[in-house]
Amino acid sequence: MQATIKADRSLFSYPKYWAHCYGSAPFLPMSRAEMDELGWDSCDIILVTGDAYVDHPSFGMAIIGRLLEAHGFRVGIIAQPDWTNKNDFMKLGKPNLYFGVTAGNMDSMINRYTADKKLRHDDAYTPNNEGGKRPDRAVTVYSQRCREAFKDVPIIIGGIEGSLRRIAHYDYWSEKVRRSVLFDAKADLLMFGNAERPLVEVTHRLAAGEAIADITDVRGTAIIVKQPLPEWQGVDSTSLDRPGKIDPLPSPYVMEPDCDGKNENKTEPAAPETAKAIVVQPAERRKPWENVYVKLPAYEVVRDNKTLYAHANRILHQETNPGCARALLQRHGDRHIWINPPAMPLETEEMDAVFDLPYQRVPHPAYGDAKIPAYDMIRFSVNIMRGCFGGCTFCSITEHEGRIIQSRSEDSIIREIEQIRDTVPGFTGVISDLGGPTANMYRLRCKSAKAEATCRRPSCVYPSICAHMDTDHAPTINLYRRARDLPGIKKILIASGVRYDLAIEDPAYVKELAKHHVGGYLKIAPEHTEDGPLSKMMKPGMGTYYRFKELFDKYSKEAGKEQYLIPYFIASHPGTTDEDMLELAIWLKENRFKLDQVQNFYPSPMATATTLYHTEVNSLRKVKKDSETVPSAKGEIHRRLHKAMLRYHDPKNFAQIRKALVKMGREDLIGRGPQHLVPPESANEKRQRAAKPRRGERALTKHTGIRTAANANASGNRHKPKTTRTSKPKYQ
Repeated sequence: MQATIKADRSLFSYPKYWAHCYGSAPFLPMSRAEMDELGWDSCDIILVTGDAYVDHPSFGMAIIGRLLEAHGFRVGIIAQPDWTNKNDFMKLGKPNLYFGVTAGNMDSMINRYTADKKLRHDDAYTPNNEGGKRPDRAVTVYSQRCREAFKDVPIIIGGIEGSLRRIAHYDYWSEKVRRSVLFDAKADLLMFGNAERPLVEVTHRLAAGEAIADITDVRGTAIIVKQPLPEWQGVDSTSLDRPGKIDPLPSPYVMEPDCDGKNENKTEPAAPETAKAIVVQPAERRKPWENVYVKLPAYEVVRDNKTLYAHANRILHQETNPGCARALLQRHGDRHIWINPPAMPLETEEMDAVFDLPYQRVPHPAYGDAKIPAYDMIRFSVNIMRGCFGGCTFCSITEHEGRIIQSRSEDSIIREIEQIRDTVPGFTGVISDLGGPTANMYRLRCKSAKAEATCRRPSCVYPSICAHMDTDHAPTINLYRRARDLPGIKKILIASGVRYDLAIEDPAYVKELAKHHVGGYLKIAPEHTEDGPLSKMMKPGMGTYYRFKELFDKYSKEAGKEQYLIPYFIASHPGTTDEDMLELAIWLKENRFKLDQVQNFYPSPMATATTLYHTEVNSLRKVKKDSETVPSAKGEIHRRLHKAMLRYHDPKNFAQIRKALVKMGREDLIGRGPQHLVPPESANEKRQRAAKPRRGERALTKHTGIRTAANANASGNRHKPKTTRTSKPKYQ
């Protein structure tokens, strides 16, 4: 299917920079010694990242570095520098063009802290899984050190951390609304999304001598301005109404086209006949979003007013389609953050070229034999596409990669599989994943060119699958078959999440998946069982889960395989009441699921669900003063209860769940029968509770060193390793 939203210029149409004569480097240099071996006197661009440098297309810095190298630039990498001073930021010398700064493949705060704000002591993107190798808010810290190292060198920030903080945003860790990261980082320019297009354009313009302060018009970038750009027309965000038609109306303030297909074939009424025909050439009508920017409520306003924060976030999410998105403007004090419309998605040929760059597919030799868990997890996997049109509110893929699916060609994917087979150490014949953000959106796009170019809906599959959305999984099935028929390939597994509401639209895909591509267990994500939280997640109801399970079980049985679905659930998501979590716990017990690992909702920056969590206002609908209130579990005790209910079978959670059941009037669920959720308090638990010191006794112990028997016992067990038990799911 040909793309309907296209860029004006191809990604690889620029003339190469003069330094292309040096050719490609075995690895992008991380030291002056490596630069000397390559014959470089300096780097044109230096990339600073919070991850270890792995030369693999699953790592953002590798893609960015190799892409710039393909355009003829000399690129150095400073990976996981010591951020306490500027020394590490000077080790490659002064870059000729700019510093490119990212926190890495993950947001640094999510990387360093759990959903309960506890410090992690490991880091999968660091050699030997060592924690503490990157700072909090790494983009900000790294940028400041770059400025200290070379005051006059431009700084461009990006990656997932910069992308999701490009505007005033709620920060879960400080529990306040923070301003755009551009202000804190004191950077010159921010690139959001995957950013290949803006990266190449900006780099070539800088190389041609243009000042970075004059580069204001590049899609996929954000800058700080004193005044709105003069050639743009502004509209206040509060004047934007509910989604409606775009093309038939001259107003630039309408939010969404008619996507029901009813007006596709409408024709204009015939003109009355006249004695003499007068031919008038119609003037080209300006599209209502061209050169129009939306003025969002100021940072100081959304910081203090939750209703207007919800409104601003809603407008932001309606401006993510590159075909019709308007620029955004938000005042911060006496300056403004200016966010250009998103960059155009990559064409298949461009995606192929990006993934065909000369990656070594292994970590930099400087790490020796150290294990990097994130690399070990993906070294035998292949990324086949980008983007997601699911629109799940807790996920930020849409805000980063966009809703339009960007797919590679079969030939490009097959070449990468063959390269893994022939060159990657330790390959045993098993490809661990063919996927991306979602396993089964490969080559799925809107069937209507008009709808794809103008639609502002946050999801193409919620509350039901759009009539314009292609659900034919034949390209994915053909890819799977071709891949597993390659010589030397024993198994192709699918580890990316399967969007099962799409899969049931094409049972042939479910059959192919169950018969050939599941290793006994398939993880899928219903996220919850109750309509309340599901509606705030924008996820389908359990009916689609049961339909998928029926097909999966049927085709697994036909293949003679005993295979199981492992459902994934989120606790404490906005819109979830205690009663909702209780119903989910009952469902888990009835279906004999004992979850070993569970996750509390993590409010990541800019996600819609984070807005629901912070404001408790339903921004999924038009925001008003009397908008629906969304309940959210806040505070460690409440969130711990929701998480405990997912692990109803863990004795450590019995007391907490019993207390909640009594409070909810559900003592009928306490007992030892199959209909009960948790057992009654045991004699041993009663003894432990009686021996537990009261608050005054604990204070006395803390300040005097007096230890009770209960304290001594607790202290002795504090550092025992946690044990987990994995149980095979069974169904009644």
